Amino acid sequence: MSGNHETYALITGASRGLGRAFAFELAKQNANLILVALPNEGLAAFASQLGQRGVNVHFFETDLSKRENVEALAATVNQSFALNVLVNNAGRGGTRRMEEAEPHYIDGILQLNIVATALLTRLLLANLRQQGSAWILNVSSMAAFSPIGFKTVYPASKAFIRHFSLGLREELKGTGVSVSIVYPGPMKTNSDVTQRIEDQGIKGRIGLLSPEAVASVALREMLAGKANIIPGFGNKLNRWLMGLLPEKLVIKLVSRAVLKEL
Repeated sequence: MSGNHETYALITGASRGLGRAFAFELAKQNANLILVALPNEGLAAFASQLGQRGVNVHFFETDLSKRENVEALAATVNQSFALNVLVNNAGRGGTRRMEEAEPHYIDGILQLNIVATALLTRLLLANLRQQGSAWILNVSSMAAFSPIGFKTVYPASKAFIRHFSLGLREELKGTGVSVSIVYPGPMKTNSDVTQRIEDQGIKGRIGLLSPEAVASVALREMLAGKANIIPGFGNKLNRWLMGLLPEKLVIKLVSRAVLKEL
């Protein structure tokens, strides 16, 4: 995909980790960019850096866990930009016993991972359809394939992304808009996540990829129209094994690994 002065790719959660890697990769492909992230995460400097590659870059600092912010962002984008790529990357996770999870912790995951993704997609869909060919990439997780004790809400939210995306993909057949889901495994995106991966030993490192590698694979397979994207041999192997084992055993094994984080 090569961008031009008319079309843009919008990436949420673009200031760090996988979102940042998506932005770099799309800029390398000459796509004009709309970057969205929370305030005070250095988004202006990052946008300026990417703009030096010769693409147009706009950015919006906003909290997408608030519905009114999602609606305001979509209204601005629809008024000012033609969109041919939407990467719903912003998300929130965490490890906590349910009885110790504060209501705002649960609400934060649900609002960002589920509501913001579905609502932003809905509000930008007409814009995407107008471009002839367009792509939606929704970021799920390997956690979508099994319930997990001590995470509970997070894997359920990522399973929502899977079902929502596959349903929408079917609905949009013949419209020129392709919908894909990427299921990243472990990635060393920040110091906390890196420490959790290290604490899990070899189990935590199975399927470990850099955000840059995940972004490259995901965007390539998105443009090829693939529905389900599982980056890396280790993650594909994990998915295959999870399909072979009884669900009860899978839940027990993955929950036991996560328990070490508490």
